[in-house]
Amino acid sequence: MPEFCTVERDGHLTIVTLNRPERMNALHYPAHLELEKVWNDFASDPEQWVAIVTGAGDRAFSAGNDLRYQAEGGFRGFVTTGFAGLTNRFDLEKPIIAAVNGVAMGGGFETALACDIIIAAENARFALPEPRVGLAALAGGLHRLPRTIGTKRAMGMMLTGRHVPAREGYELGFVTAVVPEGQALAEARKWAAQVLECSPMSIRATKQAAMQGLDVPGLEAAIRLEYAAVSRLRASQDWIEGPKAFAEKRKPNWKAE
Repeated sequence: MPEFCTVERDGHLTIVTLNRPERMNALHYPAHLELEKVWNDFASDPEQWVAIVTGAGDRAFSAGNDLRYQAEGGFRGFVTTGFAGLTNRFDLEKPIIAAVNGVAMGGGFETALACDIIIAAENARFALPEPRVGLAALAGGLHRLPRTIGTKRAMGMMLTGRHVPAREGYELGFVTAVVPEGQALAEARKWAAQVLECSPMSIRATKQAAMQGLDVPGLEAAIRLEYAAVSRLRASQDWIEGPKAFAEKRKPNWKAE
């Protein structure tokens, strides 16, 4: 059983809860190792199509790197797949939703940025405060944030380490939706349910093409590029089932194959 997180499976949905509330869900090396396995299991499980990641308690999604653990000499770097076993996981085609309750600081914010959708409670606060403690947001934050909200607005956050509330995060463009305090996970479940209404093969093709296409110079080149998940979609049963179900005016029976 995991020690630093909990894992719930509800049909095709996996919910991962960072579970170190006594440290505001800050993560240390043993937690990274544990989460790497959790996400490996999610990625390889054909029955799990969508995931939500959230934090235990109402104070924090994750305060980021456990600086107390690091100061005590426990720091041993990160795992290959990055902070929370997620931030360096560039080949994961299945969508992940972050349900942010409370603070998402440093690596916690970087974990949320590595997700595809961010649902934030009104008490959520986001920051990359690493420069204030002599560090840097090297788990993807320095690169994902400018790509998400633009260079100048991102630099305004990164060079000051300032805290950004949920509403401002929505206005800046890195938060997908803002909900009342205590409702982030419930709202994330609603979004996940909408994703699960779609073909999982289509969802994976959409995510892969959108994310990989961002790194291709020029719109035409991005459109013409061959994406592996798109090829798998075209060869799948879902490619046949979707139009057939539409024509027969019934709910599709997705196979994810």
